[in-house]
This record gives sequence, C-alpha cells and structure tokens, in this order.
Amino acid sequence: MSKYTHLLTPLRLGPLTVSNRVVFSAHLTNYAQGGMPTEQHAAYYAARAAGGAGLIITEEHSTHLTDWPYEKLIHGFDPKVIPGYRRITDAVHAHGVPILAQLNHNGGQASSMFSRLPVWAPSPIPDPLFREVPKALEHHEIRSVVDGYAQVAEHCLAGGFDGVELQCSHSSIVRGFLSPATNTRTDVYGGVLENRARLLLEIVAAVRAVLGPSKALGVRLCGDELIEGGTRIDEAVAVAQMCEATGQVDYINTSIGVATATLYMIEASMQVPPGYAMFIPSAIREAVSIPVVGVGRFKDPVQADRALQAGQADLIGVVRGQIADPDFVRKARSGSAQDIRTCLSCNQECVGRMGLNRWLGCIENPRTGREAVALPLPGRRSQRVLVVGGGPAGLQAAVTAAERGHSVTLLEKLDRLGGQVPVAASVPSRAEFLDITRNLVAAAHRVGVEVKLSHHVNAVDLLADAPDAVIVATGAVPHKPWWAGDLERVVDVRDVLEGHCSPQGRVLVVDELGFHQATSVAELLADRGCSVEVATPGMVVGQDLGITLDLETWNVKADAKGITQTTDVVPMGAVDGITVTLQHHPTGTDVVRTVDWVVCAVQQRADDALFHELADAPFRVERIGDCLAPRRAHAAVIEGHRAAVSL
Repeated sequence: MSKYTHLLTPLRLGPLTVSNRVVFSAHLTNYAQGGMPTEQHAAYYAARAAGGAGLIITEEHSTHLTDWPYEKLIHGFDPKVIPGYRRITDAVHAHGVPILAQLNHNGGQASSMFSRLPVWAPSPIPDPLFREVPKALEHHEIRSVVDGYAQVAEHCLAGGFDGVELQCSHSSIVRGFLSPATNTRTDVYGGVLENRARLLLEIVAAVRAVLGPSKALGVRLCGDELIEGGTRIDEAVAVAQMCEATGQVDYINTSIGVATATLYMIEASMQVPPGYAMFIPSAIREAVSIPVVGVGRFKDPVQADRALQAGQADLIGVVRGQIADPDFVRKARSGSAQDIRTCLSCNQECVGRMGLNRWLGCIENPRTGREAVALPLPGRRSQRVLVVGGGPAGLQAAVTAAERGHSVTLLEKLDRLGGQVPVAASVPSRAEFLDITRNLVAAAHRVGVEVKLSHHVNAVDLLADAPDAVIVATGAVPHKPWWAGDLERVVDVRDVLEGHCSPQGRVLVVDELGFHQATSVAELLADRGCSVEVATPGMVVGQDLGITLDLETWNVKADAKGITQTTDVVPMGAVDGITVTLQHHPTGTDVVRTVDWVVCAVQQRADDALFHELADAPFRVERIGDCLAPRRAHAAVIEGHRAAVSL
C-alpha cells in the first residue's frame, strides 16, 4: 500500500475520472514542426502516461491566425493538425490516461515576426518583453476570436481528446481582457470585472456547445499577476465563481505571474521555495465546489500529498518533476519514491533550452525530448567497462552502461562522488543542485555499478587491467587567467568554494562565464562580510541567468546585500596591492580597482592527460564531459549516456 493516501486516490472531473491527483500540466515543448504536432509529441506524452500520470494536458494550441508568438507553436486552427492529434491521443489512451488539449490565443504577449499580422489585444498597451503596440480588437474581431476557440475545439474532438482546457492565465488574450493593467476599454468588454470577464464566458459557452456534455472543460486562471495594477487573488476568485456559475466548467486550474513581466515566478527556479503559489488554489477552492488544480514547484510525492491533505487543492500539477522522471507516479505508487529522479529546478534544459528556440530537454534525463528516437540494442556480449571519474558524466556513463547489461566499475580519486556538483551546491540558494549527484549515485547502486572511492588510477594500471572499454571522465581543473600573473590573492571560484582560501575585505569577482559561478560566490562572500564588486565583459552580470529565470532573483539579492555590478569591462592586468586594470571595451577607456582579493569565474582547463596516455590502448577509450571540453552539467550527462549507449 502506498503511503500517499491523498495523491493516489481517484477523482471525478465532470465526465472524466482520473486515477490519481497528479496532473502533467500544459507547458511548451517546441516539438512542433511547421505548426503541426509530431511523433515526438506523442512519444513524450505517452511516456508520462505510461509512468502513471492521472491527467495529461498538452501544450497550447493556437486558436487564430493572428496568434503566432514563437516559431514552434501548434496551429490548432488548421484542420491538418487532426492526424497529429490522433497520434497523440491514441498513444496516451493506450495507457488508460485521459488527455486534454490546451487552447489559447496569446494576445498582446507576442510579436508580428512570424504571422506578419498585427498583434491583437484588448487595448493598445505593449507588452514589456515584446514591446510591440497591439491592435485593440473591434467587436467583429472579438467574435472571430471566440469562433476560433470553437473551431479548435472541433479539431480536438476529431483528434480524440477527452476535452480541452482554456489558457486564461499567464500568456493569454483572455488574461489580457481580465486584467485591469492591460484592459482599458470603455465598452462592454472593459471596466468592471463582469465586463472584463465577458470574453472568457463567451468562449466557455462556445466551446461547451462544441464539446457537449461528454467531454471535460477546464479553465486556467492567474491568481496574481505580480504587476502594478494587475489581477489579484480577490478578482481571480470572483472569476472562478463566474466560471462555475455557468454550469459548463468542470475544473479550475491555477497559475501565478505573467509569462513576460513576471515569468520567473511562473517557472520558478530553485531560488523560490516549493509550494510558493498555493495560496491561489487554496483561496479559489474555498469559493467554488468544482475541483481546483494547484501548482508551485512540486518535485516529490510528499510535497504534493501534504498540499492535498491540507486542503490547498484537489489536484497537483507536476510538470518539471515528470519531465525529469516520467515514472514519477508509478514509483510513488509502488513504494519506490526514493528512486524518483527528482527535478533540480535548475531550468537549464527545459525553460532555458526553449528560450534559445530549441526543443525541451532535461539536464538529468538524456531521454527527455528524444523519446521518439529508439536506442540501439545493446551488444550481444556484456563488456567489462571501467569509468574513470565520478562526476555527472562518469556517473551517467556508468549507470547507462550497467542498465544495458555491461559490467561496470567506477573509479573516483576523491572520497566522494559528484565532481564539481557538491561544490556548486554549497553556495546560497543552490543546494538542490546536489540532487543530480544523489539521483545518479542512487541509480548506480541500484543497477549494480561497483564504485571505488579514493582510488587513484594511471594509464599503466588500466593497460594492465585490459578491460573491454575505458570511459575517461576526469573533469577539468581551474586555470588562472593570463592577466593574473602569479599573484597569490587572484584565485578561482573553486578555490574559495572548496575552502582553499578565505577572501576578506574588498573582493573583485570577475565574471567571464555569465552563469552561477560568479553570482554564487559573490553572494557567499557578501554574506561573510566582504565588500563585493562583480565585473563582467558582458552587458549584464550573470547574463545566462536570464534564460534560467534566475536573473531577477540575483539582482534582488545583490541589491539587498550591497553587491556592486560593473558591466562591459575586461581585465587587462593586475599588480601587487592588488590593483586591477579594467578596460571598458565599448569606449576603450581604463578603470582601476584596488582590492584585497580577486576571485575569477573563468574558463577551466580540461584534465585530459589520462586520455592522451591511453591513445594506443588495445581497448576502446572514450572521453566525455569536461575532460573533453569544459562545459555545463547537461553536456556531461548527455555525453555519458551517449558513450555508454555506443558500447
């Protein structure tokens, strides 16, 4: 019997019964091609259905020609989508799981780049991200929008969906009408809340007329936009009550924030506490009798079950948790929750990858986004494989090789596993990053990898051992920049985090990586009482934190901790004292800083000596991760998996 007595109980959603309370909520994937759903969509959703999700809600389907905010959007208004819909629903239904399609028009949160048509919105108020002035809808255009939702609902019926969800939350023309911040109309669609909700209720009526009583209809609402003059929880509750009063809505889903201005609170990183948005479903649930879905960075069954037990929601949206581990529910139900590959909330390969217009993946799960691509069968003969290095690359290689039937021994020179991960996770607000090591170590033990710690190995030993294959994952080492000379108090981030030195006084942090290394050590040193300045050649400090949605929280904390940020400067030299010359590269002028310490977040050097010493080995030798080229953890995991699959 599972201990998750609330999470794993069935529930009625209008005409549907879900077997448990875990919802794989709608989220973008970038798997569409030419506006059409793909085989990858079907394989992706089917994997989560096979893993036990109670309900699956697809990513948004555009309801109108004027709605094309990003390239890889499903054009639900085109009847050519129906065969692709059928592939998705058939694949999910094969596992006995209901699936809904999310319908949406993004309104003013878009640009005309792809559509070559004006952006439509309730009022001509530009979105702060897209910065394009939209066209205020006329009444005949509003009718066209409503008709578009009904048309896509017809396509969803033909495609085998069990119903639809209306996206009226973080990025939606309906949210634009509901919000007093973006709706300044003076006609029957503006002003008081009843008028601002008119479009939503018209869409509900039109879609329900298409669906009939046998299909489910849900509405996803934003409970707090977190913007000046925007929707707050009292109005969200009132709108939820209006939806229920129609008698046509089967459940309410919830959200927080606006997908442009406050996106960092919608897909919150590990900087934001779990369950942070549960005040929204809790308030709505007290006001309506239909089921309510809660969201808020749920990454394990215990969190979700407790929220249900507390009465905060009727169902829990678990997205990134099931992106990382499609078997999230199955493992919880079987009593193997400790085997769940818990999400890191790092946002690197899900949110961040799509921010670069690539398809959704996962830093921990190399199969996410590749479910439709079959792996080659393992070789007929089990091979004896030695993996040198126990960071993410080596651990993933060892796990995958053992899963595929090989005999694997992992050799690690330190007395612990994880490589640089435990170091990165030792700083403020980054502790959850350690889960990547915990998950891989648990998997290694589960699949029978022999692990030898404090084990120094050299090429002579490996050649004498004569295994079938050696995978070298020896990582990277700090590399002092050219301008630092031999100054002892110019150190690397790792020197500080690993405790080799303890900077005090005035500290200059040089950020040439644009990621967590510089910002994390800056926070740590500020907390220790140092006076900290971060200097970068980039336009902003930690510029890559923008795509992982950590930039906003970094700036808030930097301001609170008195950390100075200097941009567009390149170190040109340092002399005793320590005096550092920084060149402002847009103008070519120099600025000088006199400090007590300099901490460098700069590129590392591949520790690849062992690989080169094995160049003439009579067995197969692969190198992966940072010893191939120093990069981030996702590259290490992918290469570890790839090397093992190739054996």
